[in-house]
Amino acid sequence: MLEKLGVKPMGRRRFRTIEGRIIERYIGEAAVIECLGEKATCIVVFAEEDDVEVLGVTALENLALELDSITKQLKKAEAVLAL
Repeated sequence: MLEKLGVKPMGRRRFRTIEGRIIERYIGEAAVIECLGEKATCIVVFAEEDDVEVLGVTALENLALELDSITKQLKKAEAVLAL
């Protein structure tokens, strides 16, 4: 999907899966991602054949979105600013 969108790999990074395995995947930078009317740039991970495509925590934070644990829906979040 990312290649179809013109995102190019810029390196590899190690990740720990929810099962505790360590894997490596290519990463790239999406110029603009959009969800619920919010737009942001984001580092993205190139999935391999059996990987699940998801909108990750970093992307959600960049978009100022969060998952409502009760409704299981995405919603706009308040950003935290350290002053």
